[in-house]
Amino acid sequence: MVKLSGIFRMFVLGVGLTSLMTGVLLDNVVALAQAPSAAPSMARQIGTVKAISGASMTLTTDAGQQVVISVADAARILQLAPGSTDLKTAQAITLADIAAGDRVLVTGKAGEDVGTFAASRVILMKSGDIAQKHELEQADWQKRGSGGIVSAIDAGTGVLTVSVGVKKIQVNTSSSTRFRHYVGDSVKFEDAVPSTLAQIQPGDQLRVRGVKSEDGLSVQAEEVVSGSFKNLAGVIATLNVTDGMLTLKDLATKKVMTVKVTANSSVRALPPEAAARFAARARGGAGTAGGGQVASGGGAASDHGSGGMGSPGGGAGRPAGGDLSQMVSRLPAGAVSDLKVGDAVMIVASQADPGSATVTAVTLLSGVEPILAATPSGTPAMTLSPWNVGGASPDGGGQ
Repeated sequence: MVKLSGIFRMFVLGVGLTSLMTGVLLDNVVALAQAPSAAPSMARQIGTVKAISGASMTLTTDAGQQVVISVADAARILQLAPGSTDLKTAQAITLADIAAGDRVLVTGKAGEDVGTFAASRVILMKSGDIAQKHELEQADWQKRGSGGIVSAIDAGTGVLTVSVGVKKIQVNTSSSTRFRHYVGDSVKFEDAVPSTLAQIQPGDQLRVRGVKSEDGLSVQAEEVVSGSFKNLAGVIATLNVTDGMLTLKDLATKKVMTVKVTANSSVRALPPEAAARFAARARGGAGTAGGGQVASGGGAASDHGSGGMGSPGGGAGRPAGGDLSQMVSRLPAGAVSDLKVGDAVMIVASQADPGSATVTAVTLLSGVEPILAATPSGTPAMTLSPWNVGGASPDGGGQ
C-alpha cells in the first residue's frame, strides 16, 4: 500500500506553489508517492497542465519551466481525489480525461531533447476537485479558526498560549496536530512548510484550526500554521516600479527598510472615509468619526479574523487591527504602479534574514495617513495581520 503524506496533499492542493517549495515537493513528495517497485533513478515532474495535444501535454512546473510530456500507450494514468492518502483509491483514466489547469505528478525519464520528458506514470488531480476542496477547507478555517501572537510555549505539555487582542487563548497540541511554518521570505499561505512544535517561538504569529471550548478560551489544535513577520509603517522614500522595490523609514524602529513587492504580495488602498474612522479608533475614540461606525466589512472582528494583531483601539476591547485586516481582505487588489513617493503605507512582511534591512511584502496598505498621524508617538496603534481573512482565508490542505 502506497501512503501519501501531508506534503503530497500540498502538491495536489497547492495550485500556484512558488519555487520556494519546489525542492521540498520533489525531494519528499514524490518519494512517498512512488511505488516501492519503481526504480529509484526515475525522474519526476510536478506542476499544472498548460495544454494537451495528441499523446503529449505541456506542463508548467512549480519551478516555472515549460516541459513537454510525452505519454506512451503503456503509461499508467491515475486520478486521485483531493485529500486521498492512498494510491490504491486512485482511478485509472486516459489522457483524454486530463485538461488544462489540472495538477499532475509525472514520473518517468528526461527526453532526448531539452525540455522534454517521457512519462511512465501520471497522477492527476482535477482543477475542479481542487477548487471544491479549497472552498470547503476555507469555510472550515473561518468557522473553527483562531489566530494571535504566541506569548508562551510549554514544550512538555504541548500547550501554546496565544494573545488575541486583550485576551489569551490556550492552544492544546497533540501528536496528531499538523504543524506548518513560514520560512525565509515566504509570502503566500501555501508556502508554509511542514514543521514541529519546537520551531515555534514566542512572538511568532500563529493560526490554529480545531475544536474550540464553549468559552472560546481554548482550542484542541488539528492544524497550526506559524511564522515570524515584521510590521512596518512609514512614508515611501524611493520607489522602483519596474523592480517592485521601495524604501521607507519605519516609524517604530527609525530604520530605513527596503521592501520587495512581488506578484504574490497583496497591494491595497484604504478609502479616505475608512481611514478617518480607523484613525478615530486609534486616538482612543469609540470607533466613530463624524458619527459614522467603523466600516470593517462585517462588524466586530472575530477571533479568527483578528489574528491577534494590534491593540484595542477603544470600544469594548475590540482589536482594531483585526477589523482593519478584515477590511483589507475585502478591498480591490492594486499594484505597485498605483503607489508614489510620499505615500504613507502600512506593511506586513516576511524576512529571510532576521538581521537584514530587506523584507518581502505580504500585504501593503496605502491611504493610511490619518491612521499614522493619529498616534502621537508616530507608531501606529494597529497593525496588519499576515493571514488572509474573510473569503480568502487559508485552507488546511496545502494552502
